[in-house]
Amino acid sequence: MSSTHIRRRTRQQKIRKNWRDFRVLLRAFSRPVLLFIGTLIFFGLLYWFLADISKIPDNPGPVESIFLILSMIFLQANTAFPEPFYLQIFFFIMPVIGIMLLSAGAANLGVKLFNKSARGQDWEVALASMYSDHIIVCGLGKLGYRVTLQLLEFGQSVVAIEREPDKDFIASARERDVPVIIGDARQRVVLRKAGIERASAVICCTQDELANLDIALDAREMHPDIKVVLRMFDETLASKVEKGFGIHTAFSMSALAAPAFAAAATRAHIDYSFYVGGTLLHVSQISAESDSPLLGMTMEDAERKYNMTIVMHQTNNELHLHPAYDELINAGDTLVVFATLETLGQIGGMNHNSAKHPRSNSNVFKRLLGRAHTH
Repeated sequence: MSSTHIRRRTRQQKIRKNWRDFRVLLRAFSRPVLLFIGTLIFFGLLYWFLADISKIPDNPGPVESIFLILSMIFLQANTAFPEPFYLQIFFFIMPVIGIMLLSAGAANLGVKLFNKSARGQDWEVALASMYSDHIIVCGLGKLGYRVTLQLLEFGQSVVAIEREPDKDFIASARERDVPVIIGDARQRVVLRKAGIERASAVICCTQDELANLDIALDAREMHPDIKVVLRMFDETLASKVEKGFGIHTAFSMSALAAPAFAAAATRAHIDYSFYVGGTLLHVSQISAESDSPLLGMTMEDAERKYNMTIVMHQTNNELHLHPAYDELINAGDTLVVFATLETLGQIGGMNHNSAKHPRSNSNVFKRLLGRAHTH
């Protein structure tokens, strides 16, 4: 992805964020404004009624009385001081009432505008109500937080739900402008606060797989077309849930971790491993040494001969994320391939990299161990 595209996407995200904040602030400030208008109307009609029964000269009408009350608030009443004491009271109390209402509304707006830490759940719910076609992450633990960060990197809008209000990652998520709804995602009212009816997907990644299943089924019932990603620990149960309940994706944490650990124990320089159906595939970085069977081959020929996919080609300090089929592989080039372990052995990905990077297996294993520990 080019730096220009990244900057453009960042600007778009910032514009969307500021627009959401403005709409929420406008909604928050609308309450004191409505209260102020209601006060004007109430006291204006009350003044008109009392003035009418007093039979004072030049008795103002209802609309004129409301305007007169507004003038009193700002100490600009352009009328004679009335004789009845109960009408004189309006000239003294209306400035106090009006200033109290306006200052309270302005203070509330200022706090929400400049002090994010003082924004409560009402703000989070109001902010979430502005989202549509977003992704809901249920469970803001280590896994949920990492998923949230990755979704933000993808340019997705995220709303999080967390049951424990003192969770470590809540503050960090909010600093990244992610609304965090505090509550149990198994309750439908909480899902509605997160905008389940407008969401495109929901990720259930709490540490309780039964709770995850409960959330997934409720989400599907409330929004039949929503995509559901489900965290489960039992591989057999995950498979049954995916087939029996129509859940789009049900991941077993042990099934995801097993190939990564197994691959880290080999001599291959493997960054990621996972199953596609029953086939274990790997993403591996390979250096084309002088004795590599890939030398002189085009990308198309190499992919066809060894049944793999080349996703990146680096040569002469040039990086091609989508290499052309007719690009040649030269000595010293670096490739990132998508292949089986057998293919990696055929093209030298299990020996050359381990010789060149004798500590690479240890580093990969440490990274994988760190990832598995977070689950």
